[in-house]
Amino acid sequence: MQVRNTKSFLQKLESLFAESDYILRYEKGNFKAGYCILQDKKIVIINKYYTTEGKISCILDLLNTTPIATVNLSTASLEIYSKIKQTKLSL
Repeated sequence: MQVRNTKSFLQKLESLFAESDYILRYEKGNFKAGYCILQDKKIVIINKYYTTEGKISCILDLLNTTPIATVNLSTASLEIYSKIKQTKLSL
């Protein structure tokens, strides 16, 4: 999958998270990985001071490591999610 470091691609990834069970928030923090996951509440917090490229990188890393229920995803989000998963498998 071609990763583009644009705001529109970031918005697509954010909408994918919005359709899942997780809540995506941007807040300040000094997370070592750039993000924090609160598993019990299914909240993901990403450092708000990251650049667009950093935010995209964090979200892609989260999508590869966090199990997301695909039942509620729209067809566009499901297509993006499956491409991200396929890219991870081929690395």
